[in-house]
Amino acid sequence: MQSANSANNAISTRLSAMMFLQFFIWGAWYVTIGNYMAAQGMADLTHWPYTVNPVAAIIAPFFLGLVADRFFATERVLGALHIIGGLIMLTVPQATGSPLLFILLLLLYNICYMPTLGLANSLAFHNIENQEKQFPLIRVFGTIGWIVAGLFIGFVLGQFSGDELPDRTPLPLYTTAIASLILGAYSFTLPHTPPPAAGEKVSLKSIVGIDAFRQLGSRAFYIFIACSILICIPLAAYYNFAPIFVANAVYDQNVSNAVVGLLPNPSSLMTLGQMSEAAFMLLMPLLFARFGVKWMLAIGMAAWILRYLLFAIGAPDAVFWMVVTGILLHGICYDFFFVTGQIYVDKKSTPAVRGQAQGFLVLVTYGIGMFIGAQIAGALFNAFLGDETVLTLARWQDFWLLPAGFALIVFLLFVFTFREE
Repeated sequence: MQSANSANNAISTRLSAMMFLQFFIWGAWYVTIGNYMAAQGMADLTHWPYTVNPVAAIIAPFFLGLVADRFFATERVLGALHIIGGLIMLTVPQATGSPLLFILLLLLYNICYMPTLGLANSLAFHNIENQEKQFPLIRVFGTIGWIVAGLFIGFVLGQFSGDELPDRTPLPLYTTAIASLILGAYSFTLPHTPPPAAGEKVSLKSIVGIDAFRQLGSRAFYIFIACSILICIPLAAYYNFAPIFVANAVYDQNVSNAVVGLLPNPSSLMTLGQMSEAAFMLLMPLLFARFGVKWMLAIGMAAWILRYLLFAIGAPDAVFWMVVTGILLHGICYDFFFVTGQIYVDKKSTPAVRGQAQGFLVLVTYGIGMFIGAQIAGALFNAFLGDETVLTLARWQDFWLLPAGFALIVFLLFVFTFREE
C-alpha cells in the first residue's frame, strides 16, 4: 500500500509540474499582449490575439480527437506541439512592423498551444484515480504557474525593461517561447499515455467530438454546453481588456502608489486573480461535495456579474479597491465554472472518448464562445475609443456594464433550466 501511495504521489508531482509550465506559458503572453500591441501602435487591433486564440481552440479537436486519441501517445503530441509553438513565438516580436504578419504568427502559435490544454487535462485524468479529489490539487499548480509568470514579468523582467513597463516590451513573448521549449522537452518524460481509441474507425464526427457529444447527451448536458458558449462571450472582454483597463485606471492615474509599488506592473496586479483561483482550487473538493455541479457553476457565473459591475462602478474615479476586488473574483469565476465543467464532462465520459470530450469542451468555450466574444468586445471597444488612443475612465464604465448585463442573462437562463443529474 505504501509503495502504491508513493507511486501515485510521484505521478501527481510530475503532472503538477506539467500544469505549472502549461499555464506559466499562457500567463506570460496572454495578459501582456494587449499592452504590448498598444505600445507598438496597434491599439485598435488588440482584440485580434483574443480572436485567433479561439480560432485555434476550434481547430484543437482535430489534434485531440484524431492524433492523440488514435495514433500517438498523448505525452508525445503534447511535447511536439510545445516545441513547435516555442519556435514560432520566438519570431513574433520580429513582426511588429507588419500587423497582419504579427497576427498570423500568433494564430500559428495558438494552433500549436490550444490543443495542449485538452491534452494536458486528458493526460492528467488518465493517470489519476479520483478526479474530484486529485485533479484540483494537480490543476492548482497551473494557476500557480500563471501567478509566477505575472510576478516574473513584474519583478524580474522589470529589471531589464528600463523606464518602460515590461508588458510593453517583447520580453514576455521571449519568456513564453523559452518556457514552451522547456515544457516540450519535459513532456516526453511524462507517464506513457497510449491513444485510447487506437484502431477505431476515423470519422469527422469523432474528430470534432460529435460522437462524444452524443454519448454524453442529455437535457442537462445540452444546457451546460449552451451556457458555456454564452458565458464565454462576456469572458472575452475580461481577458482582452482588463489588463488595459488596469493600466489606464491604476498605473496611468497614479492611484495609491504605495500599494501599486508592491505589484509593479499590470500583469503582476492581474495575478491577484490567479492567487484567488489557487485558494479556491484547494477548496474545490469540499465545495464540490457541498454545492454540487449546478450551484458551483451558478456561483461562478454570479461572480462574473459582480466583477464587471465592480469594474463599471469603480472606473470613473479609479476606485482601487473595486478594481482589485473585481480581479480577485477571478478565482471564483474560473474555478467554479471551468474546473467544475471539466470534472463534470470527465465524469460523464468513457475512456474511449475522454480526449474527444475534453476537446469538445475546449471547442465550445475557448473556441466558439471566446471567438464571438472577442469580436463583439473588440467592436465595442473601438466604438467607445473613437478617434482617441486611450479610453477615458467614464467610457470604461459604459464598456463594463455591457458584459455585466449579458452575464446576468446567462446566469438566469442557467439557474432556471439546468437540472442536475
